[in-house]
Amino acid sequence: MSDDLISMRILAAFGSALDRELLRRAAAMAPIPIEIIEAAGAAAARKLVAEKEIDVAFLDAAAAAADLTTFMAAARSAKPPPFVIFVAAAAWRGRALEVDGLAPDGIVAKPAVIEQAKVMINRCIKLRLPSHVLVVDDSATTRNIVRRLLTGIRFPLRISEAEEGITALKEIATGKFDFVFLDYNMPGLNGVETLSEIKRQHPRIQVVIMTSTQDEKVAERARAAGAAAFLRKPFFPADIDAVLQGIYGLRASAQSW
Repeated sequence: MSDDLISMRILAAFGSALDRELLRRAAAMAPIPIEIIEAAGAAAARKLVAEKEIDVAFLDAAAAAADLTTFMAAARSAKPPPFVIFVAAAAWRGRALEVDGLAPDGIVAKPAVIEQAKVMINRCIKLRLPSHVLVVDDSATTRNIVRRLLTGIRFPLRISEAEEGITALKEIATGKFDFVFLDYNMPGLNGVETLSEIKRQHPRIQVVIMTSTQDEKVAERARAAGAAAFLRKPFFPADIDAVLQGIYGLRASAQSW
């Protein structure tokens, strides 16, 4: 997808007809045309995802495990595959996301009011528009590794690089970045100093601190300075997926880091 995204198609297979109508009303208020396709259950949703090009599919987390598994298998084989998000009641929180080895792209709480439904719609739009990411590390090897990991995940990203804090701040001043993956140990401005300056100048930008240190105080300092998440090297695509799920608001209950 590109920044000229002009429309979306969302499959809603959760809750009651009134719940889905709430999502439909929120979609009507979106800045782009959004088609809401309703399905009364996972079986009907599976048929639709095979027949139509779906951007985001909301599936009821309370459905039977077998139904969830077969739907996710069908969704993963679709071309292009939609993002699959479980919609859960508050009581569902805390259960594992994975069903028979297949995991959705996130889980959200079922909206109760129009404002919550609008948040869901806005997150759908962000999922399909590429986010701009800056990888900051003084090691070119590490930057290449992080770039490859970011390229391999489900979320659409446009990736740039900087080798130290001052250069990163100059790049961020262009105003085009959404996320920063920032090394903690760098010459000149270290990660926390760079993080503090980013949050002072651009508070909306989400910053993920990366480090190989096992010192728990590093995570505490990063959190206190405004980091959205913390990754210990070496990390893997699943770790980045989990971080971005949190940043995109695709978790019904936050996990500590």
